[in-house]
Amino acid sequence: QVQLVESGGGLVQAGGSLRLSCVASGRTFSRYVMGWFRQAPGKEREFVAAISRSIETTYYADSVKGRFTVSRDNAKSTVYLQMISLKPEDTAVYYCAADGDGSSWPKRHGYEYDYWGQGTQVTVSS
Repeated sequence: QVQLVESGGGLVQAGGSLRLSCVASGRTFSRYVMGWFRQAPGKEREFVAAISRSIETTYYADSVKGRFTVSRDNAKSTVYLQMISLKPEDTAVYYCAADGDGSSWPKRHGYEYDYWGQGTQVTVSS
């Protein structure tokens, strides 16, 4: 079992930046592929970014490529999402997710992840 807790969300103006954090507890963090997803009001959850277990290969949705950076610190059991040049359409609840199956890559679908955090709200004002 893995517990995930996100933080770092908030209100920011368009063009601003935020860094989200997700701390994991329960099992060896480095064994898990980590992903970030988001869900805006009235919309389906969508993939944002993923990072592999220890090689630190990353994968991004086209909508955030070049603006968001996912990273991880296995010693701190933490995955980060650095977001710059934020746009109002980035407004959503952001979730981190973990999956212990490293046999496939990239993992960009919610069903590929076993564990989820509670989410953190990001609001970008125009």
